[in-house]
Amino acid sequence: AGESPAGAKAEPPGPGVIDLGAQSGRWAAFQERHRLSCEEAARLLLDAYEYRGLVKHTGGCHCGAVRFEVWASADLHVFNCNCSICTKKQNRHFIVPASRFKLLKGADNLTTYTFNTHRAQHTFCKTCGVQSFYTPRSNPDGYGIAPHCLDDGTVQTIITEDINGKEWEKAVREHKTIRDMSKP
Repeated sequence: AGESPAGAKAEPPGPGVIDLGAQSGRWAAFQERHRLSCEEAARLLLDAYEYRGLVKHTGGCHCGAVRFEVWASADLHVFNCNCSICTKKQNRHFIVPASRFKLLKGADNLTTYTFNTHRAQHTFCKTCGVQSFYTPRSNPDGYGIAPHCLDDGTVQTIITEDINGKEWEKAVREHKTIRDMSKP
């Protein structure tokens, strides 16, 4: 019992089970060497493949209640907007697709401010008041990340581009790439 008849094909592994064949020993050694669970090792491999050329940055608010990770270049293209709210908050940010952003903790500690068109979602920590990321009006399917809220060690350079948010519609219409920055 339990044996396959001659010539019968072996069933493929079930969902969540992967036959690594000759790589199984290598996989086990990798997990052990880096002290990773199978899921952690798979995530590391998938991240390295899917986000080639990008760096995993981590960051958060001042008090630490809100933490996130974001995959972006080590060389950041940051917008310095002069609209009313960005001027008051000194909101300099770079834009990433939602698929490259993960809130690690603090969803229950975020609150949101909106005004005018209510498309931009200005999220900030209820405890310390820091906005470490938000949903920009120009890219409602992505995130604007405050580079000054990233942990040290992953940013190589920052190039800052002024954007005329006082004339937002015109500035966004004339900008060649801003609306595509949240596309994977």
